[in-house]
Amino acid sequence: MRMQASARDMVMGDAIDPALFVDTARYDLLASPAREILSISSDPSLDGQASLVGVRGGGQSRASIEALIEANTCVGKPIHLLLDDFAGASLVAGWAWSRWTDTWAQPAPVQNPAVRLPKMEGICAGFRPGASSLTPEGRPRHDIQSSTPVPPLSSPGDPEGWHAAPTQEGVAMRRARWIDAWIDDGAIRVEAGFQDSATDPGGGRVAVHEYLVSALVDVHTGSLITLSADPRILPYRECPAAVGNISRMIGLPVATFRASVLAELPGTLGCTHLNDVLRALADVPYMGVMLQRHTPPGR
Repeated sequence: MRMQASARDMVMGDAIDPALFVDTARYDLLASPAREILSISSDPSLDGQASLVGVRGGGQSRASIEALIEANTCVGKPIHLLLDDFAGASLVAGWAWSRWTDTWAQPAPVQNPAVRLPKMEGICAGFRPGASSLTPEGRPRHDIQSSTPVPPLSSPGDPEGWHAAPTQEGVAMRRARWIDAWIDDGAIRVEAGFQDSATDPGGGRVAVHEYLVSALVDVHTGSLITLSADPRILPYRECPAAVGNISRMIGLPVATFRASVLAELPGTLGCTHLNDVLRALADVPYMGVMLQRHTPPGR
């Protein structure tokens, strides 16, 4: 599995003050079928980055990446989110094969148990015990999984809204993520979301996950004031149930969300993909600092 990732931070301007690039980041990574990092190069390159080779996507990768990011004083910067997202993006990447072959989800041969489909019962709201999404063995049902054709992310009315992404051909998956933040009357307003989509043999793209999240963050304390979530595209009918639990995050400092989301919305209280959107809000305080630093006086 080859993963190419890119991100940018920019402060949007107007006809007088054009958009300003604050920071960019990228990486190119190879991973095994078991989601172990085989090689990685990045810009910026981080001291100690070679320690990630052999690390497996999930809790292990997140702990290793968090330590690496802190050691390189990159908390909240684009490279932080890109690397942290390896865990979730690598987990869902195999879904791209579902558009191209009917046998993509068959259990692997016994001699290669590392890539066998795991039991998923209880890991999230969509896979809660007794859910229609599960087989009797507790594995995902792919025969009833839903998905939706989606248009290109770019919009003619917002040419700066997305940076260029590599053209994908053949079997390929893409996770597109966005976080928009602006200062409004002593608070940071946030619109965030993401979309997991794959190439389709008939052309175009088909999405399996898409969430939109709106939040209000106290600009002084960094605590979450309000939060709402809109599940746009999800694979199973049980998946949206996680939205009903997100009020548990109200009042918590968003800077801690990479850890506190997992603590407050574990297992069937949360959704793996909604949790990913919420965890990324940990970058909002850093974005607030950049907003205030780069916004001209009086604007």
